[in-house]
Amino acid sequence: MSYKLVVDSCTDLTEELKKDPRIEVIPLILQIGDYTVLDDENFDQLDYIKRVAESDTCAKSACPSPDRYKRAYECDADDVYVVTLSSKLSGSYNSAILGRSIYLEDVGEKNIHVFDSLSACCGQTNVMLKIMECADAGLPFEEVVEKVEEYRDHMDTYFVLDSLDTLRKNGRLTGMKAIVATTLNIKPVCYAIEGTIAQWGQGIGMRKALIKMAELAARRIVDPEKKTLMITHINCYERAEVVKDLILSKVNFKRAIIVDGAGVATTYAGDGGIVVTC
Repeated sequence: MSYKLVVDSCTDLTEELKKDPRIEVIPLILQIGDYTVLDDENFDQLDYIKRVAESDTCAKSACPSPDRYKRAYECDADDVYVVTLSSKLSGSYNSAILGRSIYLEDVGEKNIHVFDSLSACCGQTNVMLKIMECADAGLPFEEVVEKVEEYRDHMDTYFVLDSLDTLRKNGRLTGMKAIVATTLNIKPVCYAIEGTIAQWGQGIGMRKALIKMAELAARRIVDPEKKTLMITHINCYERAEVVKDLILSKVNFKRAIIVDGAGVATTYAGDGGIVVTC
């Protein structure tokens, strides 16, 4: 059975995956004050980081429309698998679900499943890679959905950012003291729990926070040899390499992949941010 992958643009892809004809990326809209840009293949990360730094206005994003998702479902593939940002962090999931309903009503029956990643960035990519693994193995649609949802439910997402201000100002943090943490150079080690953001620990300075994050990921992982370690970085590849080496020195994964963050990841993780999923 042929299949298609539809992912929103917070799904950070490698250069190889960007060329895969089975994958269609649905762009979110990014905004800094009066400046608006699509998070697509033309996104210029360094220019965007510069604009964020120079603006007094907090950067934000807007999810794609249901019709944009519906159009992505209009294809010859037998099965369509969709991966979105956590429904607790964005309206992208709800748009994808509504787009599916409109498609089924207007066009007719089709195997379309929308996965709420309960994550972001490379977490979405991790879910997508599991879909590809199962679909390429020839599993039927229902079994792919079951296995991928089980994989997602046992996947952890961690991150350390230079600043939590953008997340806080956009209402993505609840009960976390972003301003105090930034002022004292305390870098919180955060993680996703049921799709929302919580703080696990902290370190004084970026390096100590990254070490704590690596230790946490290595301690909590189950069956790492069956999983993919994925790391999203925002303009800090060397930092991502350090995190990868720290984690791999403690546990062995099936594979380890580093990806550069696209526009949504850059908006919320910010320059120097690191996100890990496994």
